Amino acid sequence: QVQVVESGGGLVQAGGSLAVSCAASGSSFSINAIRWYRQASGKQRELVAAITTGGTTNYADSVKGRFTISRDNAKNTVYLQMNSLKPEDTAVYYCNVECKVIGYGPAVRNYWGQGTQVTVSS
Repeated sequence: QVQVVESGGGLVQAGGSLAVSCAASGSSFSINAIRWYRQASGKQRELVAAITTGGTTNYADSVKGRFTISRDNAKNTVYLQMNSLKPEDTAVYYCNVECKVIGYGPAVRNYWGQGTQVTVSS
C-alpha cells in the first residue's frame, strides 16, 4: 500500500558529509511521522532522527548538532543531512514511515524501506 524507498548513502571519509533521502509513495495515506533508524553490524537498530508532519524534530544524542532531518511534504520525502561524520556512524540506514492508509481504518501503520549503507572511513 505504501512504498518506501531510500537513496543516497555511500562511502565517505571521517569528517565528511553525506545525505540520504526517503520517499514514500503508493495508495492514499496520511503521514504522521518519518523516522531514520540505523543498524551497525552486530548491533541493535537505533533511532537516529524523526520528523512529524508539523515539522517537530528529534535526534539521538549521538548525532545532535551533526545531523539534520527535513521534509518536503508535497513530495512525501524526508532528507537526512549528515555532517562531521564519524566511523561510528557506519551502518545501514533505514527509513520508517508512520501513517494511516485512507480507507483502511484508523490504525497507524509502519512501513520500512530496504535500507541504504553509509560507511565512514577513518
